[in-house]
Amino acid sequence: MISLAYAGLIFAAMAAIYRLVIGPTMADRVIALDLLLVSLMTGIVVDAIATGNTALLNLLVVIAIIGFTATVAVARFMERSQ
Repeated sequence: MISLAYAGLIFAAMAAIYRLVIGPTMADRVIALDLLLVSLMTGIVVDAIATGNTALLNLLVVIAIIGFTATVAVARFMERSQ
């Protein structure tokens, strides 16, 4: 079951990287970066479940705050540039 979760996360990350590179607009690239961050966070959770090691779970809060702040900053930039 854990390997199925890892396979799904790898597929999601590859789709996000594709959209990050090919995405025609900045909004597409921001959403792709958000998907990459969520995939990373989910990978940390799956690893914590698989190994029983909860040392990296505090990192989830930091990644979520950074991702949210970056998304809001880019959204404000895009709003002002139009």
